[in-house]
Formats: sequence, C-alpha cells, structure tokens
Amino acid sequence: MSDPQTVSVPGRIMAAEMAEQPAVLQRILDEGAPRIREIAAEIAARNPRFVLLTARGTSDNAALYAKYLIEVLLGKPAGLTSMSTTTAYGAKPDLRDCLVITVSQSGGSPDLVASTKAARDAGAITLAVTNNAGSPLADVSEYHIDVLAGPEKALPATKTYTAELLALYLLVEGLRGGDGAAAKDLPELAAGVLARQGEVKALAERYRFAQRLVITSRGYGYPTAREAALKLMETTYIPASPFSGADLLHGPLAMVDNVSPVIAIVPDGKGGEALQPVLDRLRGRGADLVVVGQQEQVDAASAGFALPAGVPEEVQPILEILPLQLLAYEVTIARGQDPDAPRALAKVTETR
Repeated sequence: MSDPQTVSVPGRIMAAEMAEQPAVLQRILDEGAPRIREIAAEIAARNPRFVLLTARGTSDNAALYAKYLIEVLLGKPAGLTSMSTTTAYGAKPDLRDCLVITVSQSGGSPDLVASTKAARDAGAITLAVTNNAGSPLADVSEYHIDVLAGPEKALPATKTYTAELLALYLLVEGLRGGDGAAAKDLPELAAGVLARQGEVKALAERYRFAQRLVITSRGYGYPTAREAALKLMETTYIPASPFSGADLLHGPLAMVDNVSPVIAIVPDGKGGEALQPVLDRLRGRGADLVVVGQQEQVDAASAGFALPAGVPEEVQPILEILPLQLLAYEVTIARGQDPDAPRALAKVTETR
C-alpha cells in the first residue's frame, strides 16, 4: 500500500500555500513593517515627483493596485512601465526625481533586472519588492523590500500576491506618514475567509463546464478582477476576460447574454458605487451574475461570496482575491485537472 504522504494529491501544493496566507500577512506586519517604514521615510525625504511601476504576470496586478494607492492616497501620478521601450528599443528616458518600483516574486526575470538597471542609470530612485532578498533584482536596486512569503512552489502564485499587496500598502502608508492601522486585522479576517472554502466549492459547480467568463470591477477592485482572471485561466484553462466596469459598458457588454457567466468584485466604497450602473445593466441583460462583495450585493445577484464588513476600501483587495483563488482551485479540481501542474507555465518568465 502506498504511503499517503508520498501520494501526489492534485492541488496539494496550491492548497497548502493558500492556507499559509494569514500567517504570511501577520509576518509582514510583525517583522517586515519596521523596515518598510524606514525605506518609505528615506524615499519620502527625496520627494519623487512621480512613480513608475514595473512587473509581469501576477506581480503586474499587484503593481496596478499600488498605482491606485499612489494616485489616491499620495496624489502623485503613477504609471505602469513599458519595459520594451528600454530593453528592446534602447530608449533612454530622463527619470530624475522618479521612483521606479519593480515588483517580482522571484526577482530573477532578466527583463525586470535590465529595466530596473536602466532606470537607475537614468537617474531614478529604484525599489525592488520581491520574495527573494538575494535575487539579481534586489542586487541592482537601490532599495529592497522582502515580502517574507517563504518559498512558493506552486506555479499559480497565491501567497506571494497577497504578500506583495500588503507590502505595497505599507510602503504607500509610510510614504504619506501613515501608520498602516487599516491592515492590522487582515490576518484574522483572511483566516475567516479561507475557512469558508465549502461555500466556494458550491460556487465552483457553476463553472465546471463554462466556456468563457467575464470578470469586472472598478477602482481598487479592478486589479483583483485582473488577478482572478489570470488565476482562472492558468489553472482551469477557461478563457476569462477582465474588464473595468467602465470599459465593459463601452462595447464588450454586447457579448453578455442570459447564459453568460459574470463575476463582479464589488468594493465596499467608492469603487462599488461607481460599479453600480454596470451591475444594473448586467442584471437587465439577464447575466448569470456572481458577486464578491458585501452581503446586500450578493443578495441582489444570482449568487456570490460575502466579504467581511467594515474593512477600509484600500485594503479590501487583500481579502477580495482569497475566495477567487479558492474558486480557481475548486473549478480546476472539478474539471479533473491539477492546479499544481498547469500546462506550459514556468515560475520565472524570460522576455525582452
């Protein structure tokens, strides 16, 4: 008889790493926050005039979240870098007084390293946010933040994503002299969300035979929509299209009908208010609408997952993504696939 501990159970690694997230969040608050505050204070003293964010894949969605934080909480312009302008075209931008933040789980992607080195040579303040303090990216950056997630073996990134979100939130809080108090309850709240996996397993049956999905949100929830689509595509292989609610109304809504599955992430705050007209239109078209948000929004949809109330909107994405990670896992298992072994994926991508 086989030893149960040596038997390969589909999704075992992804499930274990999702379950680690409350502990990772607590570790960042306890061990990582002091250093993040120090780095933020040093950068704030140099008063960068704008911010560029550089990333790929899952980390790109974390960078987009940081873009919202920077523009909303700091009032500074922020943009996402087009790396090929320097790595492929050899452009030499003037980045004096610019903060360039490069986000990467591994810190080993050659294009990220090259882009960050080029930014530093162009006069930028460079900061790497990685899960690998000894990485090439950390070496070429002036500053480095370790997200302290521990080794991540599953190809679908889960704990490193939420760790990046929390580290970036604490960084932006530090840049504006805040204390990050909005994050203090996140580990406990995250544990509560993850404990409700049975609810997500029931939702997963809706998508077992799905041919495509539309995922939408606005404001702070939009990076969550993009990350949820990525997780679903790389594990279930279901084409999932993420849209800002505003963009969805400008044409793509036409592809939604009464059999179209739509997942809406509805933030509790201004983002959710901005999304309301989109939700109304989707209901009017008879869409199969599943909501991740507050209980009253779930009650008005076909189904959904209610998130804890009273959480400040700027940190809600750290909780919003959790049921969607679970959903990707459960749909993959329901379809007879292994989320630990998605086709044609690698942890470190090499592009130029």
